[in-house]
Amino acid sequence: MLGIASRRLRSGSIAVQRPARSDTVSRRVHRSSGDDQSVAFLLETIWLGLKNLRLHMLRSVLTALGIIFGVGAVITMVALGEGNKRAALSEIEQLGARNVIVRSQRPPESASSQGGSQRQGIIKYGLTYEDFRRLEVNFTDADFIVPLKQVGAELLRGEKKLSAQAFGTTADLQGVANLRIARGRYLIEQDLHERGSVVVIGHEIARILFPLDDPLGETFRIDQHVVTVVGVLEPIGLAGGAGAALVGRDLNKDVHMPLTTAQAVFGDILVRRQSGSFQASEVQLHEVYLAVPSRETVLRDAARARRIIEVGHRSKPDVEIIIPYELLESARKTAVTYNLIMVFIAGISLLVGGIGIMNIMLANVTERTREIGIRRALGATRRNIVVQFLVETGVLSMAGGVIGIVLGIAVAEGIEKGVPMLVKLPIASKYLSEGATFQTQVTGWSIVLSFVVAAATGLIFGIYPARVAARQDPIVALRHD
Repeated sequence: MLGIASRRLRSGSIAVQRPARSDTVSRRVHRSSGDDQSVAFLLETIWLGLKNLRLHMLRSVLTALGIIFGVGAVITMVALGEGNKRAALSEIEQLGARNVIVRSQRPPESASSQGGSQRQGIIKYGLTYEDFRRLEVNFTDADFIVPLKQVGAELLRGEKKLSAQAFGTTADLQGVANLRIARGRYLIEQDLHERGSVVVIGHEIARILFPLDDPLGETFRIDQHVVTVVGVLEPIGLAGGAGAALVGRDLNKDVHMPLTTAQAVFGDILVRRQSGSFQASEVQLHEVYLAVPSRETVLRDAARARRIIEVGHRSKPDVEIIIPYELLESARKTAVTYNLIMVFIAGISLLVGGIGIMNIMLANVTERTREIGIRRALGATRRNIVVQFLVETGVLSMAGGVIGIVLGIAVAEGIEKGVPMLVKLPIASKYLSEGATFQTQVTGWSIVLSFVVAAATGLIFGIYPARVAARQDPIVALRHD
């Protein structure tokens, strides 16, 4: 009997446990069914929001205009700023980020007279060969130390005449100053040993003196000395840019000859006659390019070069130190500030667009009060109403963001390609210089940032209208006409 009871107890316990499993399964099925219904209801709500936007297409497009123009303005402004920054940086890097340029400069007249460097109308100033030797002794770790000696007053070929920017230098200048040869060759060591009357000319010199002829092998005069062209440099983007301001001249008008020829033929006296005036100066070296081992040490090496040069120039300020790397860093910081200001200004358009979305959606709430009451009466929760309105504002802002991105990229590309064509028009030529260009560079971060801000703007400004709609009393809403 005990065994039978025991078996019945066990069977009873089993019978009691089965309904418990059945309840668990039923709850899981009910929960799964509820989740499916929630997802279906959410999808239906999204579809309804999209349908409402499609039914009022013109109003939707007009509402999104603020977002479209805001995003387009952000991308275009950043593209212009980034393009200008890269153009300036490339110009500065053309001078070499590891270079320190030591340059002679004409001192003020008072400093000249006090220093006793003016005799017989000739002003003596600037770098000397002794300064160059001191730099060589103290910078044994430098990659290159390249001198430049300015010579001549005029370049002459036939009836053509222009002021000279002729310099005696060495073959190392090509690598130090990042010069590229378009035709022919650059100076070589043999030219220095033989004191050859050969020159390498800049792109503008070739265009002015040899407009229809091949410059290679042709001759022209520097003052009264005849020289032969052996090479033509590629156009240098420093003309008129930050680099030109840094070096004080247009490098496309340079003429380079062997330093030994410059010393032997022209000497140290430089005479210039302009508009009836006469000016004579004695300058042994015009510039010295100092190529230091790394960017990390360029500022420290520049300070050391300044101390070395000051030893022989304490009486007058006739030598300056130019550090392209310093200008490079300054240009980067300026570009970042410029981008931030432009993004802030363009962001105002996004703010206006967000306010426009909020106004339209508030009007939408009033217009669709009866629809909201019907939905609430049929079982829609406040959350469903909020989701519906947020879907509409989210789609408006994101669609506006996408269109704005396309517009911004198109405008940026159009500016870069259209300005050179615009310059050719007679009207535009009065306001734009010949050869004017606008370099633009669309950045990935500006696209992502503007889209995220546009989407966030729509959602943020859509929350208040959505909450107003959700708080509607169903009974009052149903009575609304």
